[in-house]
Amino acid sequence: MNCRFIKTPEKRKIIAELNAQFGIEELPYLLLETGKEKLRAFSGNLSKEEILSLAEVANIEIIGAYLLKKEHDFRLSFDAAHLLKNKISKNILEINEEQAREWMRGNDLQIKAEKGTFVIKCKEDFLGCGKSNEEVLFNYVPKDRRRRK
Repeated sequence: MNCRFIKTPEKRKIIAELNAQFGIEELPYLLLETGKEKLRAFSGNLSKEEILSLAEVANIEIIGAYLLKKEHDFRLSFDAAHLLKNKISKNILEINEEQAREWMRGNDLQIKAEKGTFVIKCKEDFLGCGKSNEEVLFNYVPKDRRRRK
């Protein structure tokens, strides 16, 4: 298994950064780092030790749901925006239905917003994350989740 478990002090630091950026105060998951600065969340009944012992006898390539990517700040995954929607209280950018249709097609939006990473919301639906350069909101909806027409 090619991943690293996040230890408690590091998890506290991650939660503090998520709180500052998105208002997320807790993550009741076992966190794992996989790949380049990608974090995954596991919420099953297995402990770290049980996962590691299972990995010794079986080929486990990946475990948990892709949660976020650490760049200069955090960018929540498409699924994490839904998973954590009741915990997110900051940096939410509301868009209208027309903009939501374009967003879900994978298009960037011409929206003036301050520079940074935002969770995109239309009505009650969370539609992933985007980054703004103050003029354009860049789309991070995965290609396999985009609407075709």
